[in-house]
Amino acid sequence: MSNPNVDQQVSNGDSVEDLNPTQTEGYKVGEKKTIDELKNLDAEDESLNKWKESLGLKAAVGPADDPRKVVVLSLAMEIEGRDDVVLDVSSPDKLETLKDNPITIKEGVEYKLKIKFKIQHEVVSGLKYIHVVKRKGLKVDRDEEMIGSFGPKLEPYEKKFAAEVAPSGFISRGHYNVKSRFIDDDNVCHLEFEWSFDIKKDWD
Repeated sequence: MSNPNVDQQVSNGDSVEDLNPTQTEGYKVGEKKTIDELKNLDAEDESLNKWKESLGLKAAVGPADDPRKVVVLSLAMEIEGRDDVVLDVSSPDKLETLKDNPITIKEGVEYKLKIKFKIQHEVVSGLKYIHVVKRKGLKVDRDEEMIGSFGPKLEPYEKKFAAEVAPSGFISRGHYNVKSRFIDDDNVCHLEFEWSFDIKKDWD
């Protein structure tokens, strides 16, 4: 597993192939600019100024002793009528416990994934969430979600994805392993971790 404390450039090796983002033909990542450069860019353009305001380009906030640009705080499963099932991914110690402590998901239930995160120091463009689900070593699902572009601010952001339905039926019940990754348009991996879940006939 990669070190979750340091932003890193992604390798394109076969072992991480499924966690690399989908490439759009003809799409080119724009030139990376600092907070000050973005604030001064086309200062008279009203629509551009509104876009910059939406990113919160006021100051390059973030603790000096924490170089991370993206700090993912939690990955949660929102289920109507129940408390959220929350995975705390805010520290290496928390991450180490996830894989061996599976969460329980009732078969056939509808849920939404919800991510809470903070942006520090610089604007992050095209942040994506990707995960690969395996059962008994075989890939059974892959999901890639665009989170968006964000500027640094003290308060955390929250992103909720479209509703999904958990597998159901006798064959679908069992243990699943998941590898998740947060990556941006510059192909920088901000966090990668493993977790697991059990599909059961009912909630524990």
